Amino acid sequence: MRHLRHTAKLNRNCGHRKAMLVNLACSLIEHDQIETTLIRAKELRRFVDRLVTKAKKGGEHQRRLVYADLKINTPSDKAQGKKAVLDKLFSDLAVRFANRAGGYTRILHMPHRVGDGAPMCLIQFVEAAAPKAAAEEAPKAEETAKAEEAPKAE
Repeated sequence: MRHLRHTAKLNRNCGHRKAMLVNLACSLIEHDQIETTLIRAKELRRFVDRLVTKAKKGGEHQRRLVYADLKINTPSDKAQGKKAVLDKLFSDLAVRFANRAGGYTRILHMPHRVGDGAPMCLIQFVEAAAPKAAAEEAPKAEETAKAEEAPKAE
C-alpha cells in the first residue's frame, strides 16, 4: 500500500529522479513551457511551484535554498545556464507571480505518444504570454478610444 507516499518513483532511482526533475525544472523556467509525459509533469509541478514560492519570498537565504534545490554546485553547472535560470526565477518569475497565491503552472493534455502510447502533456506557466500581450494591446485600445473621442468633441 502507498499510504503517506506522495512522490512518484518514475521507474528511476533516487539520484536519477532528482537530476531529471532539476533538468526539467530548468528547462521549464528557461522556455516557459515544455512537452513531457503526464506523470513527470505532475511531479514537476510540485517541484517548480515550491521554487517559485521561495523566489517570491526573496532574500539571500531563499536564494541559497533554491541554489541548493537546483544543484548548482559545480563550475560546469554555472556555465551550462543554471545560473541564468536562477536569475530569471528571482527577477522575472517572482515579479510576475507576486500577486498570485499559488498554482503557477498548468498542464494541458496532448495526444498519446506514438511509440509507446504514453500520455503526453504540455506544462507551462499560467501567465506565459498573457501579461505581455495584454500590456501591448491595452495602450492601443486606449489610443484608439481617445482618437475617436477627439473628432466628436470638435
